[in-house]
Amino acid sequence: MKEIPRGTLQEQTFYEQVGGEETFRRLVHSFYQGVAEDPLLRPMYPDEDLGPAEERLTLFLIQYWGGPRTYSDNRGHPRLRMRHAPFTVDQAAHDAWLKHMRTAVDELGLPEEHERTLWKYLTYAAASMLNTGD
Repeated sequence: MKEIPRGTLQEQTFYEQVGGEETFRRLVHSFYQGVAEDPLLRPMYPDEDLGPAEERLTLFLIQYWGGPRTYSDNRGHPRLRMRHAPFTVDQAAHDAWLKHMRTAVDELGLPEEHERTLWKYLTYAAASMLNTGD
């Protein structure tokens, strides 16, 4: 392991670069405002309140991008495909999910480089959740 000389700055994580917890809470809250009104996605959330799902996604994204490991501490390994297996995630659900996430990302007003990095991951994640053909 390379020793870091005293007084030098370590590279910031993406989580830190984009504003930390507040940014991810804003992103996910905006996303779930869209989900709450979406006739295709809303039935995938059986809880009356979307709050628990919002918190899980927030903690997952915080951890993924270099923030605290609260998600894994509370829920273990993410196992995203397994956790989504009970739901039909077809192309229409994929597209609806990305539509609401696109709105949420745009509302953050991130610098272009950070926006591209985040969006690339989100589109990859959405595609990896597809579990049924059209």
